[in-house]
Amino acid sequence: MKALRTPDERFAGLAGYPFAPNYADVPDGEGATLRVHYLDEGPRDAAPILLMHGEPSWSYLYRKMIPILVDAGHRVIAPDLVGFGRSDKPTEKSDYTYARHVAWMQAAIIDHLDLRDATFFGQDWGGLVGLRLVAENPDRFTRIVVGNTGLPTGDGPLSDAFMAWQKFSQETPVFDIGFLIDSATVAELTEGEIAAYNAPFPDDSYKAGARIFPSLVPTRPDDPAAADNRAAWKVLEAWDKPLITCFSDSDPVTAGGERVFQQRVPGAAGQPHVTIERAAHFFQEDGAEQLAQVLIDAIGR
Repeated sequence: MKALRTPDERFAGLAGYPFAPNYADVPDGEGATLRVHYLDEGPRDAAPILLMHGEPSWSYLYRKMIPILVDAGHRVIAPDLVGFGRSDKPTEKSDYTYARHVAWMQAAIIDHLDLRDATFFGQDWGGLVGLRLVAENPDRFTRIVVGNTGLPTGDGPLSDAFMAWQKFSQETPVFDIGFLIDSATVAELTEGEIAAYNAPFPDDSYKAGARIFPSLVPTRPDDPAAADNRAAWKVLEAWDKPLITCFSDSDPVTAGGERVFQQRVPGAAGQPHVTIERAAHFFQEDGAEQLAQVLIDAIGR
């Protein structure tokens, strides 16, 4: 598998991102290895919080939340999915599958760091990948917090906004990462923040993962990932540990998705579910303090 590695100088001096890089090598599935980047902040003996980003962002998305969580005494781990951030980027769209994303994160984060007593938080594809990790390693996780995400099986329709995004991602000649993220926030990002979101992608040859990701979401019952997601739902439908939904009020892509978790997961009953107001799809930009407090309160309970 041919992969590109974004030069380190692209990440020098990024606005609000002072964190030290950490790396793990994982099998690429074709006999070679890929380097996966992750942040690991806070006391190593504290129970970890796993923060997983979505498409087309990277761990920079959590730069505002991490210091708040660390100041509250928590260990925070935030990986870059393969194809994003400081992680290696296979160059062919066909190199990326839903199952491979799960396997890469299993090896780089769950196994490499031997996570236990963990709190999971995932948004967008961070939820699609992370909830599979939770379902495959339920004894390693103590609670789940999900926002602006889902676990689709292709058995029901997705939102019109998502289907339009999927079509756009495959057809647009220009895939401007920073512009796309800025367009999905209520807050207006600074030029420096937009540049930071673009930093992992020096040119289009680095964007195969970002381009193909929307097409990997199961939209048909016979999708290659549908059966594995159904199996994950069976685990979640027996999950009696806490699950808290924390969706934003202005995200057309995932609007109403919280109800699915609240209705299907036993551990969601009686939990203090939250709506982040005046926040769009990337609500880590719009409501970082409130999101961090949701996690702090969930762990404190």
